[in-house]
Amino acid sequence: MNLENIAAAARACTLCAAHLPLGPKPIFRISRTARLLILSQAPGTRAHESGIPWEDASGDRLRDWLGLDKTRFHDAARIAILPTGLCYPGRLARGGDAPPRPECALLWHPRLLAPMTALKLTLLVGRHAIAGRLGPRAAASLERTVQDFAQPLRQGLFPLPHPSWRTKVWAAKRPWFETEVLPALRRAVAAALAAEPPVSR
Repeated sequence: MNLENIAAAARACTLCAAHLPLGPKPIFRISRTARLLILSQAPGTRAHESGIPWEDASGDRLRDWLGLDKTRFHDAARIAILPTGLCYPGRLARGGDAPPRPECALLWHPRLLAPMTALKLTLLVGRHAIAGRLGPRAAASLERTVQDFAQPLRQGLFPLPHPSWRTKVWAAKRPWFETEVLPALRRAVAAALAAEPPVSR
């Protein structure tokens, strides 16, 4: 099955419908030619309404971190966006969004990612994305994992906190995030996006 057919099947998925308060609406963006993958948590309510990922204050903060304007960020041929859970998962009773549905990544990530052979860099945005690729221990030690980005970067992975409003307070208490992590992140993103396309065979 080609990538377009896999994507169509994922967008029609209703596996978790009984657990989704707003119903299923998978939101993601993939491309065979993408050089950069943003592996994130799950769509929020605004993305659920609009169908456009990262069109909120968190998205503005993420674009600032990456050194990209909206036009470059939404270049679907070069930047893919794949949440850990493809649909908005609802809210927790104590506040905040619920975790992504665990069935989602297990079912769809291998199928969607396998054809994306041009990827040069994957950003792991938030604890759930970090846990999925680097393991639960890395997600539990978020500060150490983000600060020690050099090791996963050698594998083409860059761990980041979720760019929510809470992260402004988190980053203010950790000046190394601004002075060390963000410059390295912008260099890695620029290098990935500048990579030459693969030769057609």
